Amino acid sequence: MADDSTEPSKPGFLERQRAAHPALDHLVRAGLRYQEQKGDYYAAGITYFSVLSLIPILMLSFSIAGFVLAGRPETLEQLQTAIAQNIPGELGATVQGLVDSAIASRSAVGTLGLLTAAYAGIGWITNLRDALTAMWDHPHGKTGFVRTKVNDVLTLLGLGLAIVASLALSAASSGPVMDFFVGLLRLENVPGVGVALTAATIAISVCATWVLFTWVIARLPREPVTFRSAMRAGLLAAVAFELFKQVGSIYLSRVTSGPAGVAFGPILGVLVFANLTARMVLFATAWAASSKENLVMAHVPPPELARITPRVEVHEGPGLRGGLALVGAGALGGVLLSERSRAIRRAARSRFRR
Repeated sequence: MADDSTEPSKPGFLERQRAAHPALDHLVRAGLRYQEQKGDYYAAGITYFSVLSLIPILMLSFSIAGFVLAGRPETLEQLQTAIAQNIPGELGATVQGLVDSAIASRSAVGTLGLLTAAYAGIGWITNLRDALTAMWDHPHGKTGFVRTKVNDVLTLLGLGLAIVASLALSAASSGPVMDFFVGLLRLENVPGVGVALTAATIAISVCATWVLFTWVIARLPREPVTFRSAMRAGLLAAVAFELFKQVGSIYLSRVTSGPAGVAFGPILGVLVFANLTARMVLFATAWAASSKENLVMAHVPPPELARITPRVEVHEGPGLRGGLALVGAGALGGVLLSERSRAIRRAARSRFRR
């Protein structure tokens, strides 16, 4: 009867689907890599520093606004008049006090905000670069602390320029700009121009986000990666990000309709937005790193060093039983040899007599 335990086990449903659909297999490999490299852990760190950087950014904004208003008295007067007309009562006085405080303490607020923003920005870019490097699973040699921080600062500045370029490209697809070109080309009465403008706005926004995410995935890891894979991953992240923005706008419009939503909705929206964006970028990076062309070039760690341990066995002399057995064997052998020698002598005497 044949042994059924020796037969190979049949592949499960997921294994069969992965073998039949390469895209599904790639997606599963990306998910496994994301989990093995602790993608959620890195996303949490990125979210923390993202939220932490909001306060110094607001401080810098107030400081810049204070310097602008202090240098333009006519603008300050117009702002005060608008506050008095639109926000009457105690609330208007409170807002006016905030404006006066921003102007009076603009230097101190700006300095403190700049220092805090520098700390939060360096922590944010360090976590982001470490997370992207971990998703690619590349070996990274240790460098000096100062050199690492200088590289992180330069990378942060480069990322800032990339974000500015992406925002400029997105601004080109905004409603006023599109309306200007429609009026310039006299297309107001063309049927379907509204749908075309919406599609063009979304397409340009996706392209701007694609450029930004491609730069992040390809240039922010601490080791060089393939740009072609980064472009595909950047497109995947850009499409997902655009869908997330549309859903997020609906969420904010629903949440901020009530008093509790006004108080807690924006901060919850920022937390969810930062965390999901970090997860999308990291998963897209894991998707790029788990492609077959990158798996072929993946780093394979060397095996562990073999340890040769000599084994010495020490055999002691025979015990009491062994000694008795040897004595008995020797006595028996002696008796047998004695009988043999006697038989030989008798045979020799008998031949001599004959």
